[in-house]
Amino acid sequence: MNQALSRPAASVEMQAYLLGLMSVAAFALTLPCAKVLAGPLSAMQIGLFRSMLAALAALPILWFTRSARPNASQVKRLLLLSLGIVYGFPILTAVGMRYVPVGHGGVVLAALPLATAIFGSLITKDRPPLLFWLASIGGFVAVALFAAWRSGIGGGFYLGDLALLGAVALAGFGYAQGGALSKEMQGWEVMCWALVLNLPVLLPLSLLYFNAADFAGFGSVSWAALAFLAFVNSLLGFFSWNRALALGGIQRISQLQLLQPFFTYGYSIILMGEAFDPLALLICVAVIGLVVVSKRALLKH
Repeated sequence: MNQALSRPAASVEMQAYLLGLMSVAAFALTLPCAKVLAGPLSAMQIGLFRSMLAALAALPILWFTRSARPNASQVKRLLLLSLGIVYGFPILTAVGMRYVPVGHGGVVLAALPLATAIFGSLITKDRPPLLFWLASIGGFVAVALFAAWRSGIGGGFYLGDLALLGAVALAGFGYAQGGALSKEMQGWEVMCWALVLNLPVLLPLSLLYFNAADFAGFGSVSWAALAFLAFVNSLLGFFSWNRALALGGIQRISQLQLLQPFFTYGYSIILMGEAFDPLALLICVAVIGLVVVSKRALLKH
C-alpha cells in the first residue's frame, strides 16, 4: 500500500525537477542575451521591449484557451509578481550588463535561489530546517566562487552590482509569488495574466522609448537575443518554472538555480568553443550534492 502511494508522489517530484531544470537551462542565457543588447539598446528599452513582446504573445494564448479571469485576490498578487518579473528583473539585469561582465553578473545572481527560498518561506509561512539553510548558503558560496574563478574577478565592486542585487531581490520575490499562485492557477496562466494585466502600461511605455534608429544596426544575433528574452525567458520559461515550483515546493525547486552558472558555462563551451575544465565539473557535482542535501532536509521537515 505504501509503495503504491509513493509512486505518484515520486512521479510528481520527478516532473517538478525536470520542469525546473528545463527552465534553469533557459534562464541561463539571460545575462548573455542582455549583454548582446546592451550596446544598441538602453536598459529601459531592453526591459520594456522584452516584456511587451511577451505580453503581446500571451494575449492570444489566453484568448484561444478561454482562460478564466483571475479573482481580485489573484490580480493583486499577479501585480505584485509583476514588480519583480515583468519590470524589476528585466530592467535591472539590463542595467547591470551595461557595467559588468557576464561572469561577474553570474556571481551576483548566484544569490537568486537563496532569495527565492527566503521569500517563499515568508509568503507560504513554511519554515525549512536549519540544514536546508546551511545547504543553500553553502551552494551559494560554491557557485559564487565558481563564477568568480571563471571570470577572473578580484573582488572589485561594480556600479552594476547594485542593479543586479536589486534584480535578485525582486526576482526572488516574483518567483515566490508565482510559485504560490501556481497552486491556484495553471503555471502558464500565472505568467500570461501577469503580462497581459500590464499591457496597458507596457505598450505606451514601449512606444515612448521606441526609436527606429536604435534598430538600424541590429543583426541576426541581436534579433535572436531579443526574441529569446521575450518569448522564452519572459514567457515560455515561466510556464515550466511556475509549474515546477507548485509541484515541488518553492524552497526545494529554487535550489536548482544553483546550477544556472554551469549551464551558462556549458553554453560557452558548445557555442563559443571555450575549453572544458575538469574543475568546473567537480564543483558542479558538489553543488548537486548540496541540492540533494537541501531536498532531504525538507523531506524530513
